[in-house]
Amino acid sequence: MANLSYKHFTIGVEEEYMVLDPQTRELKSHEQKIVTEGQKVIKDKVKAEMHQAVVEVGTDICQDIDEAYKDVATLRGTISQIAGDLGLWIGASGTHPFSHWESQLITDHVRYNQIVNELQEAARSNLIFGLHVHVGMEDRKMAIHLANSARYFLPHVYALSTNSPFWEARKTGYKSFRTKVFDKFPRTGIPDYFESIEAYESYVNLLIKTNCIDNAKKIWWDLRVHPFFNTVEFRICDVPMTINETIAIAALFQAICAKLYKLRSQNMNFMMYQRALLNENKWRASRYGIDGTLIDFGKESEVNTRVLIYELLDFVDDVVDQLGSRHAINLVHKILENGTGADRQLAAYEQNNSLIDVVDYIHDQFLVP
Repeated sequence: MANLSYKHFTIGVEEEYMVLDPQTRELKSHEQKIVTEGQKVIKDKVKAEMHQAVVEVGTDICQDIDEAYKDVATLRGTISQIAGDLGLWIGASGTHPFSHWESQLITDHVRYNQIVNELQEAARSNLIFGLHVHVGMEDRKMAIHLANSARYFLPHVYALSTNSPFWEARKTGYKSFRTKVFDKFPRTGIPDYFESIEAYESYVNLLIKTNCIDNAKKIWWDLRVHPFFNTVEFRICDVPMTINETIAIAALFQAICAKLYKLRSQNMNFMMYQRALLNENKWRASRYGIDGTLIDFGKESEVNTRVLIYELLDFVDDVVDQLGSRHAINLVHKILENGTGADRQLAAYEQNNSLIDVVDYIHDQFLVP
Protein backbone atom coordinates (compact mmCIF):
# COMPACT_ATOMS: atom_id res chain seq x y z
CA MET A 1 0.00 0.00 0.00
CA ALA A 2 2.99 2.31 0.43
CA ASN A 3 2.89 3.35 -3.23
CA LEU A 4 -0.69 4.65 -3.11
CA SER A 5 -0.62 8.13 -4.65
CA TYR A 6 -2.78 11.02 -3.49
CA LYS A 7 -1.50 13.41 -6.16
CA HIS A 8 -4.91 13.79 -7.80
CA PHE A 9 -6.48 15.15 -4.59
CA THR A 10 -5.93 18.75 -5.66
CA ILE A 11 -7.64 21.57 -3.76
CA GLY A 12 -9.73 24.51 -4.91
CA VAL A 13 -11.18 27.01 -2.43
CA GLU A 14 -14.05 29.44 -3.04
CA GLU A 15 -14.97 32.05 -0.43
CA GLU A 16 -17.80 34.61 -0.27
CA TYR A 17 -17.00 37.89 1.48
CA MET A 18 -19.19 40.72 2.68
CA VAL A 19 -18.66 44.30 1.57
CA LEU A 20 -19.08 46.79 4.43
CA ASP A 21 -19.62 50.50 4.84
CA PRO A 22 -16.88 51.64 7.29
CA GLN A 23 -19.16 54.36 8.71
CA THR A 24 -22.37 52.42 9.38
CA ARG A 25 -20.86 48.89 9.36
CA GLU A 26 -23.87 47.89 7.23
CA LEU A 27 -23.58 45.75 4.13
CA LYS A 28 -22.96 48.00 1.15
CA SER A 29 -23.32 47.51 -2.59
CA HIS A 30 -19.95 47.96 -4.26
CA GLU A 31 -21.72 48.32 -7.64
CA GLN A 32 -19.34 45.58 -8.89
CA LYS A 33 -16.41 48.00 -8.69
CA ILE A 34 -14.43 45.53 -6.57
CA VAL A 35 -15.00 42.86 -9.22
CA THR A 36 -14.10 45.20 -12.09
CA GLU A 37 -10.88 46.35 -10.39
CA GLY A 38 -10.13 42.86 -9.10
CA GLN A 39 -10.34 41.31 -12.56
CA LYS A 40 -7.54 43.62 -13.71
CA VAL A 41 -5.26 42.00 -11.11
CA ILE A 42 -6.56 38.46 -10.45
CA LYS A 43 -8.66 37.94 -13.60
CA ASP A 44 -11.52 35.46 -13.23
CA LYS A 45 -10.57 34.57 -9.63
CA VAL A 46 -13.05 37.22 -8.46
CA LYS A 47 -16.70 37.40 -9.48
CA ALA A 48 -20.00 38.98 -8.60
CA GLU A 49 -22.59 37.15 -6.53
CA MET A 50 -26.38 37.44 -6.48
CA HIS A 51 -26.39 40.23 -3.89
CA GLN A 52 -24.33 43.31 -4.67
CA ALA A 53 -22.81 43.38 -1.18
CA VAL A 54 -21.12 40.02 -1.79
CA VAL A 55 -17.82 39.29 -3.53
CA GLU A 56 -16.85 35.73 -4.43
CA VAL A 57 -13.28 34.59 -4.97
CA GLY A 58 -11.84 31.28 -6.09
CA THR A 59 -8.29 29.94 -6.03
CA ASP A 60 -6.50 28.19 -8.85
CA ILE A 61 -6.37 24.39 -8.78
CA CYS A 62 -3.83 23.93 -5.98
CA GLN A 63 -1.55 20.89 -5.88
CA ASP A 64 -1.34 20.92 -2.08
CA ILE A 65 -2.49 22.83 0.98
CA ASP A 66 0.50 25.21 0.95
CA GLU A 67 -0.45 26.42 -2.52
CA ALA A 68 -4.03 26.85 -1.29
CA TYR A 69 -2.82 28.89 1.68
CA LYS A 70 -0.81 31.24 -0.52
CA ASP A 71 -3.70 31.65 -2.94
CA VAL A 72 -6.33 32.32 -0.24
CA ALA A 73 -4.03 34.78 1.56
CA THR A 74 -3.29 36.61 -1.72
CA LEU A 75 -6.98 36.75 -2.67
CA ARG A 76 -8.00 38.12 0.73
CA GLY A 77 -5.18 40.68 0.63
CA THR A 78 -6.01 41.79 -2.91
CA ILE A 79 -9.76 42.16 -2.30
CA SER A 80 -9.14 43.97 0.97
CA GLN A 81 -6.74 46.40 -0.72
CA ILE A 82 -9.12 47.12 -3.63
CA ALA A 83 -12.05 47.62 -1.24
CA GLY A 84 -9.95 49.95 0.92
CA ASP A 85 -9.05 52.05 -2.14
CA LEU A 86 -12.80 52.37 -2.84
CA GLY A 87 -13.48 53.41 0.76
CA LEU A 88 -14.99 50.06 1.72
CA TRP A 89 -14.27 47.26 4.18
CA ILE A 90 -14.34 43.48 3.71
CA GLY A 91 -15.21 40.78 6.23
CA ALA A 92 -15.83 37.03 6.40
CA SER A 93 -18.84 35.80 8.35
CA GLY A 94 -21.66 33.42 7.42
CA THR A 95 -24.21 36.19 7.98
CA HIS A 96 -23.96 39.91 8.64
CA PRO A 97 -24.76 40.61 12.31
CA PHE A 98 -27.47 43.22 11.68
CA SER A 99 -27.99 44.25 8.03
CA HIS A 100 -31.45 43.48 6.63
CA TRP A 101 -31.73 41.68 3.33
CA GLU A 102 -34.73 43.77 2.22
CA SER A 103 -32.50 46.79 1.59
CA GLN A 104 -29.84 44.89 -0.39
CA LEU A 105 -29.59 45.19 -4.16
CA ILE A 106 -29.56 42.18 -6.49
CA THR A 107 -26.89 41.94 -9.20
CA ASP A 108 -28.39 42.45 -12.64
CA HIS A 109 -27.42 39.23 -14.40
CA VAL A 110 -29.49 36.72 -16.39
CA ARG A 111 -28.76 33.81 -14.01
CA TYR A 112 -29.57 35.80 -10.86
CA ASN A 113 -32.69 37.32 -12.40
CA GLN A 114 -33.90 33.80 -13.24
CA ILE A 115 -33.22 32.56 -9.70
CA VAL A 116 -35.01 35.53 -8.11
CA ASN A 117 -37.91 35.16 -10.53
CA GLU A 118 -38.28 31.49 -9.63
CA LEU A 119 -37.49 31.51 -5.90
CA GLN A 120 -38.80 35.00 -5.05
CA GLU A 121 -38.33 35.99 -1.37
CA ALA A 122 -36.33 32.84 -0.65
CA ALA A 123 -33.71 34.11 -3.11
CA ARG A 124 -33.84 37.77 -2.05
CA SER A 125 -33.39 36.84 1.61
CA ASN A 126 -30.52 34.45 0.89
CA LEU A 127 -27.93 36.96 2.08
CA ILE A 128 -25.35 34.47 3.32
CA PHE A 129 -21.65 33.76 2.89
CA GLY A 130 -20.20 30.29 2.45
CA LEU A 131 -17.00 28.36 1.84
CA HIS A 132 -16.78 25.78 -0.95
CA VAL A 133 -13.85 23.36 -1.06
CA HIS A 134 -13.20 21.32 -4.20
CA VAL A 135 -11.13 18.15 -3.89
CA GLY A 136 -9.86 16.71 -7.17
CA MET A 137 -10.81 13.16 -8.17
CA GLU A 138 -9.23 10.67 -10.55
CA ASP A 139 -12.64 10.08 -12.17
CA ARG A 140 -16.34 10.61 -11.55
CA LYS A 141 -16.94 6.99 -10.49
CA MET A 142 -14.52 7.45 -7.61
CA ALA A 143 -16.01 10.89 -6.94
CA ILE A 144 -19.51 9.54 -6.29
CA HIS A 145 -18.15 6.76 -4.08
CA LEU A 146 -16.12 9.18 -1.96
CA ALA A 147 -19.01 11.68 -1.83
CA ASN A 148 -21.33 8.95 -0.52
CA SER A 149 -18.93 8.09 2.30
CA ALA A 150 -17.81 11.65 3.08
CA ARG A 151 -21.41 12.69 3.84
CA TYR A 152 -21.01 11.18 7.31
CA PHE A 153 -18.31 13.70 8.26
CA LEU A 154 -20.06 16.82 6.98
CA PRO A 155 -21.56 17.81 10.37
CA HIS A 156 -18.20 17.36 12.14
CA VAL A 157 -16.38 19.76 9.80
CA TYR A 158 -19.37 22.09 9.63
CA ALA A 159 -19.28 22.43 13.44
CA LEU A 160 -15.69 23.73 13.14
CA SER A 161 -16.74 26.33 10.55
CA THR A 162 -19.75 27.78 12.40
CA ASN A 163 -19.54 31.55 11.98
CA SER A 164 -23.07 33.03 11.81
CA PRO A 165 -24.66 33.47 15.25
CA PHE A 166 -26.52 36.71 14.39
CA TRP A 167 -29.27 37.47 11.86
CA GLU A 168 -30.90 40.85 11.33
CA ALA A 169 -29.67 42.21 14.70
CA ARG A 170 -30.90 39.19 16.61
CA LYS A 171 -28.87 36.70 18.57
CA THR A 172 -30.29 33.57 16.95
CA GLY A 173 -29.21 31.00 19.55
CA TYR A 174 -27.52 29.11 16.69
CA LYS A 175 -23.78 28.93 16.06
CA SER A 176 -24.58 28.80 12.33
CA PHE A 177 -27.84 30.43 11.31
CA ARG A 178 -26.63 30.60 7.71
CA THR A 179 -27.88 27.13 6.86
CA LYS A 180 -31.29 27.93 8.38
CA VAL A 181 -31.54 30.76 5.84
CA PHE A 182 -30.34 28.54 2.99
CA ASP A 183 -32.80 25.75 3.89
CA LYS A 184 -35.52 27.79 2.16
CA PHE A 185 -33.96 26.89 -1.20
CA PRO A 186 -34.89 23.64 -2.95
CA ARG A 187 -32.23 20.95 -3.44
CA THR A 188 -30.17 21.91 -0.40
CA GLY A 189 -28.87 19.98 2.60
CA ILE A 190 -27.09 16.66 2.85
CA PRO A 191 -27.71 14.59 -0.30
CA ASP A 192 -28.96 11.06 -0.58
CA TYR A 193 -26.70 8.11 -1.28
CA PHE A 194 -26.27 7.33 -5.00
CA GLU A 195 -25.32 3.78 -5.93
CA SER A 196 -23.36 4.87 -9.02
CA ILE A 197 -22.39 7.89 -11.08
CA GLU A 198 -24.96 6.72 -13.64
CA ALA A 199 -27.70 6.85 -10.97
CA TYR A 200 -26.65 10.41 -10.08
CA GLU A 201 -26.57 11.49 -13.73
CA SER A 202 -29.98 10.00 -14.46
CA TYR A 203 -31.35 11.95 -11.45
CA VAL A 204 -29.85 15.18 -12.84
CA ASN A 205 -31.15 14.45 -16.34
CA LEU A 206 -34.66 13.80 -15.03
CA LEU A 207 -34.66 17.20 -13.29
CA ILE A 208 -33.47 18.91 -16.46
CA LYS A 209 -35.99 17.05 -18.64
CA THR A 210 -38.88 18.04 -16.35
CA ASN A 211 -37.79 21.72 -16.14
CA CYS A 212 -36.94 21.59 -12.44
CA ILE A 213 -33.46 22.91 -13.27
CA ASP A 214 -31.69 24.03 -16.43
CA ASN A 215 -28.35 22.54 -15.33
CA ALA A 216 -26.83 20.68 -12.40
CA LYS A 217 -25.43 23.89 -10.85
CA LYS A 218 -28.90 24.45 -9.43
CA ILE A 219 -28.37 21.46 -7.16
CA TRP A 220 -27.15 23.26 -4.04
CA TRP A 221 -26.42 20.33 -1.75
CA ASP A 222 -23.91 20.42 1.11
CA LEU A 223 -21.66 18.23 -1.01
CA ARG A 224 -21.89 17.31 -4.66
CA VAL A 225 -19.96 15.71 -7.45
CA HIS A 226 -19.32 18.87 -9.42
CA PRO A 227 -21.40 19.15 -12.62
CA PHE A 228 -18.44 20.08 -14.83
CA PHE A 229 -15.19 19.35 -12.99
CA ASN A 230 -13.78 16.09 -11.68
CA THR A 231 -14.12 17.22 -8.09
CA VAL A 232 -16.15 16.56 -5.00
CA GLU A 233 -17.33 19.97 -3.84
CA PHE A 234 -17.94 20.47 -0.11
CA ARG A 235 -20.46 23.29 0.36
CA ILE A 236 -21.74 22.93 3.92
CA CYS A 237 -19.43 25.37 5.72
CA ASP A 238 -19.89 28.98 6.74
CA VAL A 239 -17.12 31.15 5.33
CA PRO A 240 -14.48 31.13 8.10
CA MET A 241 -13.35 34.37 9.68
CA THR A 242 -9.61 33.84 9.21
CA ILE A 243 -7.27 32.43 6.57
CA ASN A 244 -6.01 29.67 8.88
CA GLU A 245 -9.54 28.46 9.64
CA THR A 246 -10.27 28.19 5.92
CA ILE A 247 -7.03 26.27 5.38
CA ALA A 248 -7.67 23.92 8.32
CA ILE A 249 -11.10 23.04 6.92
CA ALA A 250 -9.86 22.62 3.34
CA ALA A 251 -7.06 20.33 4.56
CA LEU A 252 -9.53 18.27 6.57
CA PHE A 253 -11.85 17.74 3.60
CA GLN A 254 -8.87 16.73 1.45
CA ALA A 255 -7.67 14.30 4.12
CA ILE A 256 -11.13 12.74 4.49
CA CYS A 257 -11.20 12.06 0.73
CA ALA A 258 -7.69 10.58 0.77
CA LYS A 259 -8.48 8.34 3.74
CA LEU A 260 -11.72 7.05 2.21
CA TYR A 261 -9.82 6.43 -1.03
CA LYS A 262 -7.20 4.46 0.89
CA LEU A 263 -9.91 2.32 2.50
CA ARG A 264 -11.51 1.76 -0.89
CA SER A 265 -8.20 0.64 -2.38
CA GLN A 266 -7.94 -1.92 0.46
CA ASN A 267 -11.46 -3.17 -0.38
CA MET A 268 -12.83 -1.60 2.79
CA ASN A 269 -15.86 0.63 2.88
CA PHE A 270 -16.99 3.21 5.37
CA MET A 271 -20.48 2.67 6.77
CA MET A 272 -23.30 4.41 4.88
CA TYR A 273 -25.99 6.15 6.90
CA GLN A 274 -29.33 7.54 5.84
CA ARG A 275 -29.66 11.20 5.09
CA ALA A 276 -32.31 11.44 7.83
CA LEU A 277 -29.78 10.35 10.45
CA LEU A 278 -26.97 12.57 9.14
CA ASN A 279 -29.38 15.52 9.26
CA GLU A 280 -29.76 15.04 13.02
CA ASN A 281 -26.04 15.73 13.37
CA LYS A 282 -26.15 18.65 10.95
CA TRP A 283 -28.87 20.28 13.04
CA ARG A 284 -26.86 19.82 16.23
CA ALA A 285 -23.76 21.29 14.58
CA SER A 286 -25.69 24.36 13.42
CA ARG A 287 -27.24 24.88 16.86
CA TYR A 288 -24.28 24.18 19.16
CA GLY A 289 -21.14 24.29 16.98
CA ILE A 290 -18.29 22.46 18.72
CA ASP A 291 -19.88 22.83 22.17
CA GLY A 292 -22.64 20.26 21.85
CA THR A 293 -22.89 16.56 21.18
CA LEU A 294 -23.23 14.63 17.95
CA ILE A 295 -24.60 11.15 17.57
CA ASP A 296 -22.12 8.34 17.01
CA PHE A 297 -24.35 6.11 14.90
CA GLY A 298 -22.01 3.14 15.27
CA LYS A 299 -22.36 3.26 19.07
CA GLU A 300 -25.92 4.63 18.89
CA SER A 301 -25.11 7.21 21.53
CA GLU A 302 -24.44 10.93 21.95
CA VAL A 303 -20.79 11.91 22.11
CA ASN A 304 -19.17 15.27 22.84
CA THR A 305 -18.57 16.97 19.48
CA ARG A 306 -14.96 17.85 20.32
CA VAL A 307 -14.26 14.18 21.12
CA LEU A 308 -15.68 13.15 17.73
CA ILE A 309 -13.54 15.78 15.98
CA TYR A 310 -10.44 14.40 17.72
CA GLU A 311 -11.53 10.92 16.56
CA LEU A 312 -11.84 12.28 13.02
CA LEU A 313 -8.29 13.66 13.25
CA ASP A 314 -7.11 10.20 14.35
CA PHE A 315 -9.05 8.61 11.48
CA VAL A 316 -7.26 10.68 8.82
CA ASP A 317 -3.88 10.73 10.56
CA ASP A 318 -2.25 8.08 8.36
CA VAL A 319 -2.72 10.09 5.15
CA VAL A 320 -1.85 13.65 6.18
CA ASP A 321 1.93 13.31 5.94
CA GLN A 322 1.70 12.00 2.40
CA LEU A 323 -0.61 14.90 1.56
CA GLY A 324 1.91 17.25 3.17
CA SER A 325 -0.83 18.83 5.25
CA ARG A 326 -0.05 17.98 8.89
CA HIS A 327 0.69 21.61 9.79
CA ALA A 328 -2.66 22.66 8.27
CA ILE A 329 -4.59 19.84 9.96
CA ASN A 330 -2.99 20.88 13.26
CA LEU A 331 -4.78 24.23 12.91
CA VAL A 332 -7.98 22.35 13.78
CA HIS A 333 -6.63 22.15 17.35
CA LYS A 334 -6.49 25.97 17.42
CA ILE A 335 -10.19 26.17 16.50
CA LEU A 336 -10.98 23.71 19.30
CA GLU A 337 -8.92 25.83 21.74
CA ASN A 338 -10.01 29.35 20.69
CA GLY A 339 -13.57 28.61 19.61
CA THR A 340 -15.12 28.89 16.16
CA GLY A 341 -15.87 32.20 14.46
CA ALA A 342 -19.34 32.08 16.03
CA ASP A 343 -17.91 31.65 19.53
CA ARG A 344 -15.59 34.61 19.00
CA GLN A 345 -18.35 36.79 17.51
CA LEU A 346 -20.49 36.08 20.57
CA ALA A 347 -17.56 36.91 22.88
CA ALA A 348 -16.99 40.21 21.03
CA TYR A 349 -20.69 41.00 21.44
CA GLU A 350 -20.78 40.18 25.16
CA GLN A 351 -18.12 42.79 25.98
CA ASN A 352 -20.37 45.83 25.26
CA ASN A 353 -23.55 44.24 23.87
CA SER A 354 -22.62 45.95 20.61
CA LEU A 355 -23.16 44.51 17.14
CA ILE A 356 -20.98 47.32 15.75
CA ASP A 357 -18.13 45.82 17.82
CA VAL A 358 -18.86 42.43 16.25
CA VAL A 359 -18.58 43.85 12.71
CA ASP A 360 -15.34 45.63 13.67
CA TYR A 361 -13.97 42.37 15.03
CA ILE A 362 -14.95 40.44 11.85
CA HIS A 363 -13.26 43.11 9.72
CA ASP A 364 -10.12 43.11 11.90
CA GLN A 365 -9.79 39.33 11.60
CA PHE A 366 -10.08 39.18 7.81
CA LEU A 367 -6.35 39.22 7.04
CA VAL A 368 -5.21 37.48 10.23
CA PRO A 369 -3.24 34.38 9.15
